[in-house]
Amino acid sequence: MPFAYLVLGEGARRLHVSAAFNAKPKVAMSRFEPGTSISYEKLHENIDIVRKRLNRPLTLSEKIVYGHLDDPVGQDIARGRTYLRLRPDRVAMQDATAQMAMLQFISSGLPKVAVPSTIHCDHLIEAQIGGVEDLKRAKEVNQEVYNFLATAGAKYGVGFWKPGSGIIHQIILENYAYPGVLLIGTDSHTPNGGGLGSICIGVGGADAVDVMAGIPWELKCPNVIGVKLTGSLSGWTSPKDVILKVAGILTVKGGTGAIVEYHGPGVDSISCTGMATICNMGAEIGATTSVFPYNHRMKTYLNKTGRADIAALADEHKDDLVPDKGCKYDQVIEINLSELKPHINGPFTPDLAHPVSEIGAVAEKNGWPLEVKVGLIGSCTNSSYEDMGRAASLAKQALDKGLKCKAAFTVTPGSEQIRATIEWGRRTLSSPPTTGTSLPGMMLTLPLMRSSHPLRYQ
Repeated sequence: MPFAYLVLGEGARRLHVSAAFNAKPKVAMSRFEPGTSISYEKLHENIDIVRKRLNRPLTLSEKIVYGHLDDPVGQDIARGRTYLRLRPDRVAMQDATAQMAMLQFISSGLPKVAVPSTIHCDHLIEAQIGGVEDLKRAKEVNQEVYNFLATAGAKYGVGFWKPGSGIIHQIILENYAYPGVLLIGTDSHTPNGGGLGSICIGVGGADAVDVMAGIPWELKCPNVIGVKLTGSLSGWTSPKDVILKVAGILTVKGGTGAIVEYHGPGVDSISCTGMATICNMGAEIGATTSVFPYNHRMKTYLNKTGRADIAALADEHKDDLVPDKGCKYDQVIEINLSELKPHINGPFTPDLAHPVSEIGAVAEKNGWPLEVKVGLIGSCTNSSYEDMGRAASLAKQALDKGLKCKAAFTVTPGSEQIRATIEWGRRTLSSPPTTGTSLPGMMLTLPLMRSSHPLRYQ
């Protein structure tokens, strides 16, 4: 028997074991913030309190949201009715909205931000000619703004991602999102992080300032729409077709006031970046945000982006990062991925869903333009390494058949890391899926910076 048990009894033994458990090394929220740590223990404690209060199983959305309550004991909780006071883990701002947010924070007189926060310079770069030229022009035109954001960030403890580093949402996915985090960002497509099991919500600058100042953030208690995925993706069908189908069902207003929570066996057939795309486009149906449960796809992505310690920690706390068995949703949609066809949505509205096989006939019937003048693989929704690889594969197949482009085609990698990975692949793979092999008319828009951290798509 342990010495503590013989001398002081069982209570001391428990105390000794508890102290040893709590002495485990902390895991930082990101490699850029070694002074921070992920507290799944606090999340679990709050979830346990709320579950006992409500006396029912919880959805994943509820676990993460209620797990960040300022007062889990006394908070009035009723989906779609009450307002919750929350404590988000971090804040992200794009350069257009960060200017006023930082000015307001400075006026508060506080010496440092209360939670980890970052600024991402991407919105003020205009795409006109090409990556190198456009980036150079943006730095000249916006020099005063960039200098202010960089120096203010340095003074008040806010991370600064300079122009050319990438799109805010891709940077967050690669570096800051992790399963169970509650993140608010000053951009409508912040929900992109839901692909990594995060609750990421787009807000205004004033909300960001409140959180950076340490003030609880208010959110109307969201309803939860469950999307059950069965089967598996195959053929030409991509993760994007999932949200295009959901948009056609829910319309542009169907997600208002709700979190869209994907679940079911079909989830495992979707890549992490594919899940991020689905969550990103949830903004087009008015959803508060969207989220996927933690799984092996997310673990692989965390490992490949240099965050194996976070993946290992998430594994230990997986029960809090997936929905409870028997949890109830306000609405349930079921999609069989094995039967899902490639879709094109639009024109005019993102909820006008059409299977690709039908779009030509529908366009002729409605008198829509039939000529495709330009194509784009990029933006915060379509700019992952997976998207780049699929586009390059299609281009190579067309080249092999002797086809020529009739329209311009622009490729914009979502981050410097993705661009570097593409170039790394060109140098090291025997048959790389590269945008370097392009059809006439294709243009690759690249940032000016370089990265030393390439990754493979998982």
